[in-house]
Amino acid sequence: MHLPSLGVHHDGSPLYVSNVAPALGETLTLRLRTHRDHQPETVVLRTVRDGEPHVAVAHPQTPDGVDVWWVATIVVRNIETHYRWLVVGGAHDFTWLTAGGLVDFDVPDASDFVVTATEAPPRWTHDAVVYQVFPDRFARTLADDDALAVPPTGVQLPAWAVPRAWSDAPEGRSPNTPHEYFGGDLDGVRRHLDHIAALGASVLYLTPVFPAESTHRYDASAFDVVDPLLGGDAALRELVEAAHSDDIRVIGDITLNHCGREHVWFVRAQDPDAPEREFFRFDPTLTHGYECWFNVPTLPKFDHTSPLLRDALVSSDEAPVRTWLRGTSGLDGWRVDVANMAGRMGSIDVTHEFAKDVRVAMAHERDDALLLAEHGHDASGDLLGDGWHGTMNYAGFTRQVWCWLRSPDFHETFLGLPVEVPMITGEQAVASLRAFHARIPWRSLVTSWNVLSSHDTARIRSVVGSHERQVAALALAVGLPGVPMVFAGDEIGATGLWGEDSRTPFPWNDQDTWDQDTLTAYRELLHVRRGSPALALGGLRWLHVSTDAVAFVREHPDESVLVVVARSQAQTVRVPLADLNARTIHHLFGFTAEVVADQAVIDVPSAGAGVWRVEGV
Repeated sequence: MHLPSLGVHHDGSPLYVSNVAPALGETLTLRLRTHRDHQPETVVLRTVRDGEPHVAVAHPQTPDGVDVWWVATIVVRNIETHYRWLVVGGAHDFTWLTAGGLVDFDVPDASDFVVTATEAPPRWTHDAVVYQVFPDRFARTLADDDALAVPPTGVQLPAWAVPRAWSDAPEGRSPNTPHEYFGGDLDGVRRHLDHIAALGASVLYLTPVFPAESTHRYDASAFDVVDPLLGGDAALRELVEAAHSDDIRVIGDITLNHCGREHVWFVRAQDPDAPEREFFRFDPTLTHGYECWFNVPTLPKFDHTSPLLRDALVSSDEAPVRTWLRGTSGLDGWRVDVANMAGRMGSIDVTHEFAKDVRVAMAHERDDALLLAEHGHDASGDLLGDGWHGTMNYAGFTRQVWCWLRSPDFHETFLGLPVEVPMITGEQAVASLRAFHARIPWRSLVTSWNVLSSHDTARIRSVVGSHERQVAALALAVGLPGVPMVFAGDEIGATGLWGEDSRTPFPWNDQDTWDQDTLTAYRELLHVRRGSPALALGGLRWLHVSTDAVAFVREHPDESVLVVVARSQAQTVRVPLADLNARTIHHLFGFTAEVVADQAVIDVPSAGAGVWRVEGV
């Protein structure tokens, strides 16, 4: 059985690990926190070194308030160091603490804590807030809202494009879905950087900007130019330079798993003697005669066993992975589309090797570039090495938040499953979050993006059904380990029941439709996140978990922050200040609290959230 913590805690954050990005050969100090009223007799740290278990006896330090810290040191010998704690005596007969929690029986090593001796993610990601823009739907610079979209001067409208007015809604599930052209462009994004900055975002993530046969542009016909419909190379350069001057970094989106059927490489590959032939897998027994993503013929899949492909796509001086990061107007990193599939095809699995190659190639251009993987399910197996820095955390964040906060009136399918989004309790949501957190190294977890909704999903407002529950969802994105990501429009309460239904043009000229209360909440919460070392890097301890409310504290050597989130009017939440080593708390957002008899007492009036800085630690 899983046991209550009784004050026993460890995670991968700086309070417990002396260096979250150690070098090989470095001596690492690890700390275990225990409650003074539940002291064990013996604490042992078990590590795995060169494939063999090793143990070190931990020693207690002088009590710190209600806490006693047990300390052990290890030498980092391997790229991955896996470890767990054994706690014996007192309230614990024979208890293991792994990243999965306390158990009184032996469990496999899969949920052990892990620290990796590889280059750390860029430091600027620590306090990042990401704002996602789908360029065709964010802002246009030509034509009024009621006029059909027109291409930039001198650019011919492609045959595939179906012009739409900005005031139109996407058709949704229709043959025109990938071809509806609303006319948003990169200059439009540049003109609204003030909105992004005022929101508190520090990273602009653009979905693909390369030319393609669709407005989603995941079917690139080239990787070496920006789509003229978006303004071309000059527009991207001007946008990045303007963003950088506002201290906003810009992340691009690239498909390293596939390209479009019209891509020059695939066109050349039709010749059996062309060098590009080995970029793809041709097989007459396949439905379309070649391997493609999800059997979609317009998306031929790359064969990553080809050295020529690796060179052209990733490693050479002219490879797109490198060239678009180059110079002062270069991108600050990549979000990789369907990264979980790149390098995987039948009996072939070179994803880890490929991800490492991408990271090495990016480092040739800049040593602080971010490499972020799209991953729709458990990404833990792809985040242990020196490849992807983190993931869009659909599996270990989005699913739990949707299921706990879902409106009874939301009846759409559940992120790839042909069933409605289930409704779960707070206890189930936290258990699921802890299970996923247990499998990811801490530094990968805090670099991964906490996604409430994106261009591929329903919008969070439609999922949860109200302003109050949307604020609760945002508080979880801000409060839990990870980088909060906002899909453009969520901050004004935009709705959408599925991916294309959510890709609505941003109503810049119709601000009467904006939910100003939601916009205010986003600005306040995201600015709290930007200024908080605890919310960026701090450890996580759950303090209260019930059906309708949860409370947790994020703890960092420089600061601690208390977060309470509720999905409805719930019972009063009481947090003993002694458990936080605190004298009082300082209100930052939302719910109010009263300190009564050394307890923080939060009477939850409705769905929503409260955030406080813990004082006197």
